[in-house]
Amino acid sequence: MQLTSFTDYGLRALIFLASLPEGKMTSISEVTDTYGVSRNHMVKVINQLSRNGYVAAVRGKNGGIRLGKSASDIVVGQVVRDMEPLQLVNCSEEFCHITSACRLKKALYDAVQSFLRELDNYTLADLVEDNHPLYKILLTERPSLSS
Repeated sequence: MQLTSFTDYGLRALIFLASLPEGKMTSISEVTDTYGVSRNHMVKVINQLSRNGYVAAVRGKNGGIRLGKSASDIVVGQVVRDMEPLQLVNCSEEFCHITSACRLKKALYDAVQSFLRELDNYTLADLVEDNHPLYKILLTERPSLSS
């Protein structure tokens, strides 16, 4: 299973925000510069994260973005559910003539549920707390990390 770039960038943005000192504001431009990704795409990602409460966006002169809730309250599996379509194959009758007898769709559904249950074991805090190599990369260096 491969996550979409939308979800990937969303997780990267959250990791960056969680690496900042608590309450510190940053900008979408700083996030995009850190990862070397498209600003237009990241704006859409941040908007979705904001709608889901993961990011707080503050307008105005001293505005910016920051985590919308504690990193320990952001469950990675839920972020993926909120960002990712999660339909691995098209099982509609119009697309596949074996849908009525197919057992693959249940196997794929079960696999996705197992994947998400595993991600539910991790919070954003688990990914960033005391991760000094990560802080060094994100907060001091500016490599292009896009994939």
